[in-house]
Amino acid sequence: MQTELSRTLGIEHAVFGFTPFPAVAAAISRAGGFGVLGAVRYTAPDDLKRDLDWLDAHAGGRPYGLDVVMPAKKVEGVSEADVEAMIPEEHRRFVRDTLAAHGVPELAEGEAPGWRITGWMEQVARTQLDVAFDYPIRLLANALGSPPADVVTRAHDRDVLVAALAGSARHARKHQEAGIDIVVAQGYEAGGHTGEIATMVLTPEIVAAVDPLPVLAAGGIGSGPQVAAALTLGAQGVWLGSIWLTTAEADLHSPALTRKLLAAGSGDTVRSRALTGKPARQLRTAWTDAWDDPAGPGTLPMPLQGLLVAEAVSRIQKYEVEPLLGTPVGQIVGRMTAERSVQAVFDDLTRGFEQAVDRINRIAGRSGRS
Repeated sequence: MQTELSRTLGIEHAVFGFTPFPAVAAAISRAGGFGVLGAVRYTAPDDLKRDLDWLDAHAGGRPYGLDVVMPAKKVEGVSEADVEAMIPEEHRRFVRDTLAAHGVPELAEGEAPGWRITGWMEQVARTQLDVAFDYPIRLLANALGSPPADVVTRAHDRDVLVAALAGSARHARKHQEAGIDIVVAQGYEAGGHTGEIATMVLTPEIVAAVDPLPVLAAGGIGSGPQVAAALTLGAQGVWLGSIWLTTAEADLHSPALTRKLLAAGSGDTVRSRALTGKPARQLRTAWTDAWDDPAGPGTLPMPLQGLLVAEAVSRIQKYEVEPLLGTPVGQIVGRMTAERSVQAVFDDLTRGFEQAVDRINRIAGRSGRS
């Protein structure tokens, strides 16, 4: 699964794996792909440094990257406390009532929530970059549009490629104008924040829109034939996220959540604003249903919603309250039916890719692999 982009980065397979877990990112790189560590959950620079130390030591000398979340435009003088103060009491009460209805215990006295959305705030992302640029990362990806111009320059000065996710050709062209090196065409099927266009339609649109920039296809991809389809559509690789959640190296800290993921079908996800305030595909749960119910107060815009539900999400996860327990995940969850190692996922991808190429060769009247 070689392309011009994979050869440029010195990787065996044009498979880019986004994950919040350092062990998964390292395993992806060791397997011949390109591991990308999600930084949004690191609010303390020392925590990110610790995990980048580990990742760098366990990637087998293979390249890896970092994914941050930061807006293109800077907002001056706004603190987390300022944002917290904007949350209406009606919404706080709705959170309390929903948790009480499901018997969710309180956190222990003095226990801080384990999940915070502060990684979405620009000042936090910038501290992450201060740490990350001390490591030999080869790629910096931004999940919230193009990063600020000074960040792009800073990355390029260190010979680091910059990628940005796009849900439309219009967004992709803006990335190109901002000096981005790689566009990730993220389709409607993907986990997390997505647009309205499916991967099969979106990928060739973006390929045409930003030519000659390399494009990675994302959304609903988790098999070798899908990788082959992405390359046929003009992509120079694939960006996979959800498929790694049920790998042996992933550390979800929740057997109940792993069971739910393995049991879920491709129709068991929903795009909901319940987690961050923007439409994000995730497991459908009683929690997403409550927020999407017209009888409720409705969600708040980003980043208010994320700050509002941070403690609630931590409590739901800690006590594994199954009706409310969920996670961002794409429609590929229907193929995630058994726990496998990262290497086993790659073995399946490469085997399926070869079979798909052979099938196309037979249809085209050619024998053997080209």
